[in-house]
Amino acid sequence: MPQTSSLSTAEARREVVIQSAITVFARSGYLGTPVSAVAQGAKISTAYVFKLFPRKEDVFVAALSRCFQLIQDALEHGAQEATAQTPDAILDAMGQAYAHLITDRSLLMLQVHAQSAAGVPEIAAALRAGLEQIVSFVQTRSGASAEAVQRFMAYGQLCHLIVVAELDGNAAPWAQLLTKGIRHF
Repeated sequence: MPQTSSLSTAEARREVVIQSAITVFARSGYLGTPVSAVAQGAKISTAYVFKLFPRKEDVFVAALSRCFQLIQDALEHGAQEATAQTPDAILDAMGQAYAHLITDRSLLMLQVHAQSAAGVPEIAAALRAGLEQIVSFVQTRSGASAEAVQRFMAYGQLCHLIVVAELDGNAAPWAQLLTKGIRHF
């Protein structure tokens, strides 16, 4: 008899809660989002969310961890699509893949909200773990120097600022200086 792999009801609902949490926390942040809003987005009861994730921090950390996994997946896809397998070409392709990924502002805003909620120890730890995951992945996958990886990460943060502050297309000289040579979709 062939083996079929399927998620249990709890595992499937856990996935639905994580997807809802990404969207809902991205919209109103950690402090501004009650677990009931995540439950409503997942179309399940708040009590069941708490059965899956005993604390609000656990829901947010699961969403943030998924966010970083989606980032790594996008970076890997970008690296595979690089025109050449050189560090610079891979970093460029990863950057383009990330720019495409953050057209879904939920992933971008979740990271921004994680930074603003880093006073919560569990969130700070998850943020550091996610950054470690991405920095290590980028350095290993691209073969780039530490300086190049630092620059890549710095440009990523600049991209966050440009998107969040809606600087694309802003004609002010200071905005033009920040956005020069950086494209967003």
